[in-house]
Amino acid sequence: MASQREEKTTLDRASSEQLSQQQSTSGIGTSRSRVHPWLDSVTFFLTKWGVETNGVDPIPPEDRTDTKFFQMFFVWFSANMNVLALGTGAAGPAFFGLGVSQCLVILLIVDILSCTVPAYFAVFGPKLGTRSMVTARFSWGYYGAILPSALTVFSMQGFLILNCIIGGQTLASVSNHLDDTLGIVIIGLISLAVTFCGYKVIHWYESVAWIPNVITFIIMLGIGGKHLSNAPASIPVTASTVVTFATTTASSVISWCMMTPDYGVYHSEKASTLRIFTYTYLGFFIASLTGHSLGAVFAASATNIPAWNAGFDNGNNVGGLMNAVLAPLGGFGKFLTVLVALSVPSACAPTMYSFGMSFMTIGSVFAKVPRYVFMGVSEAILIPVAIIGAKRFYVTFVNVISIIGYWSTVFAVIVLVEHFLFRKNEFSRYNVTDWNQPRRLPIGLAALLAFCAGFGIIVPCMSQTAYVGPIANAGAGDIGIFTGSAVAFIVYIALRSLERAVTHR
Repeated sequence: MASQREEKTTLDRASSEQLSQQQSTSGIGTSRSRVHPWLDSVTFFLTKWGVETNGVDPIPPEDRTDTKFFQMFFVWFSANMNVLALGTGAAGPAFFGLGVSQCLVILLIVDILSCTVPAYFAVFGPKLGTRSMVTARFSWGYYGAILPSALTVFSMQGFLILNCIIGGQTLASVSNHLDDTLGIVIIGLISLAVTFCGYKVIHWYESVAWIPNVITFIIMLGIGGKHLSNAPASIPVTASTVVTFATTTASSVISWCMMTPDYGVYHSEKASTLRIFTYTYLGFFIASLTGHSLGAVFAASATNIPAWNAGFDNGNNVGGLMNAVLAPLGGFGKFLTVLVALSVPSACAPTMYSFGMSFMTIGSVFAKVPRYVFMGVSEAILIPVAIIGAKRFYVTFVNVISIIGYWSTVFAVIVLVEHFLFRKNEFSRYNVTDWNQPRRLPIGLAALLAFCAGFGIIVPCMSQTAYVGPIANAGAGDIGIFTGSAVAFIVYIALRSLERAVTHR
């Protein structure tokens, strides 16, 4: 009997340990279970219905079995082949006063270069099985990575606000019975529904969300092509204007690097780095260049066509411009506009997903909260702020994108220097089991000081509506991402070398 009792105790302990491990893997901590047992019940119910409940724990190699690497193309093709990409390109003529030729040259150069950054970051997902902000711990350290995690949370929310504004405006443009507010609410709710389901549903959705947009953009060219012109700049063009537009566009692309690893963590690590990079790069580049260029050309031509100009609302409503271009098609044109608006969640869904994952990496207390709870938090913040920001879209757009770009480029430099210089571009040099062991990770001082040094030079080089730094004001334009990246690059190499010599980690 004693032997049987001992065996039963052992089995119970093993079962308890197995359950604890399962809860940890799904982002449910045992401490939370004692306080909020109903969350466990909800999570168990959602898991039965196929909703992803995994947390931020690294995905082990045996679970990274997905070989459909073409999904990486469609995720980022769909996320960028939408009306927000048109809005980015339209900023050239509408906000910066540039002509068509100038915009197209700038966009081509910027897109070719900037798409490389998020494309390479995508490689970390399959190779390590770690979310973006978990990967950051291998350069920033456990506690140092709290800073980029928190900044990513705010940045993802900024992206969501911009996407919902432009999606809501597009939806509202088709009917007098709809306004921006209702449109924003509809887009926000659809985005929540897709994101709530998790990784697999997002991948499925992104594989088809691009279709109505591509069809609509082709029809727009067919209908409005005869009205397009090589419109000149509306104001005298300066080097400062060119640089600021270029950095704003680059920021809108580079900033995706904070989330691209999150969408490959279930894909097999056996794929070559080149293959993963190529799929992702092409998804970004083809969609970004197409959307940016169309936005610039249509926005510049709108000033010569009263109906387009009225729909564009002085450069504040890209959805209205699209609806005006498609107006000759009558009801079918409105139908296409609605489809484009309803596809905006293709950009919102991955953004909201990474919002939750990044929130969970800020601290262990947040990691114990199920992912779907953060979707509700994001939605609650998103809708009211987007409604307010819609009143001045391009001011909101340029400010949000530029500020995100400042820090995300410095973040990217630090992670890539660590990878290429200190880890010799070898993923085997990452001991993924150390991901939540502060004493085995870098202490993070090198990254934090490099980040601070980068921002020290960014501030005088930035050009925003509320503040223009002395260097930018002297005629350099907004060169913050260039100077900040250069300083962070130099400082991180020096300090990380010292950090490694002293701590040996």
